[in-house]
Amino acid sequence: SVCFLGVWGGEFSVLRSPQSVAFRDGSWPIPGKRIPDVAALTMGFSVDEDLPWPGLGVGDLFHRPRATVLVTVKGVDKLPVKGFSYPIENAVPFSLDSVANAIHTLFSEETPVVLQLAPSEERVYMVGKANSVFEDLSVTLRQLRNRLFQDNSILSSLPLNSLSRNNEVDLLFLSELQVLHDIASLLSRHKHLAKDHSPDLYSLELSGLDEIGKRYGEDSQQFKDASQILVDSLQKFADEMFNLYGGNAVVEVVAVKEFNSPLSRKTRSILQSSQPEKENPYNLAYPYNYDYSVIFNIILWMMIGLALAVIVISYNLWNMDPGYDSIIYRMTNQKIRMD
Repeated sequence: SVCFLGVWGGEFSVLRSPQSVAFRDGSWPIPGKRIPDVAALTMGFSVDEDLPWPGLGVGDLFHRPRATVLVTVKGVDKLPVKGFSYPIENAVPFSLDSVANAIHTLFSEETPVVLQLAPSEERVYMVGKANSVFEDLSVTLRQLRNRLFQDNSILSSLPLNSLSRNNEVDLLFLSELQVLHDIASLLSRHKHLAKDHSPDLYSLELSGLDEIGKRYGEDSQQFKDASQILVDSLQKFADEMFNLYGGNAVVEVVAVKEFNSPLSRKTRSILQSSQPEKENPYNLAYPYNYDYSVIFNIILWMMIGLALAVIVISYNLWNMDPGYDSIIYRMTNQKIRMD
């Protein structure tokens, strides 16, 4: 199943979404670090912290999208795409690892598609049984370049305008668009993946436009042509993915000039001591868990119900009239009373 999310910088856009997901039209800013939570909530997963953001309504709780597609475009603050758009507050790097882990944990026995790809960085993450379909996807720079010069590449149909086939920066940008085309093409040949009950996740990071801006300048004709080609390709990609999932997919785009800080992932050294550290030297209370009120109410009313049941049953047993004993009990007497 598919589904795509202080200091202002960047824009979060929803290109396509089903009726079961309620995005509202407005200019409410979305914190950059909460974009993964938007993706999780639209797919029906819980998040650790409530998201008080008016842009996302409750929607239909019983019909969740079968896929989320989130494309991150670096090098530009906004793109003129169709759909709902919201400004990003404090555009920090984010990762959809938490959503990918939730899908892999809950649907490990089925065939979910979990694909996270950054072509220019040769970074790819695939997990699950269904990802054998995407093994032929170009992920290294050499593979991307070779794919562009094959007969069925986008070069044969894409209007390059001021872009050149002989420039490495231009080819990097075009190869990312080729990846978008190939993902939709592979999925169209394996439509059973889009029709199963397990949700799918596609997270793509495109930085080719950023490299063109650095190479030619943001006022250049190359940058303007590349921006228009990218918008058209994203719109086409969104429509293709939306249709492949039968209109039950969320396609989102994050456009950001540059992130405010580099993405850092928490790691643990294999040489790190396994001695338990004293994490709470001041005897402070544990952080509040947002599931506490739910668990408390379940236990409280269950105990009250059980206590009332014991009292009622005990009262009725104590005040039972022996005259209402069953015929089985009376048949055990030595002399049967004749009524």
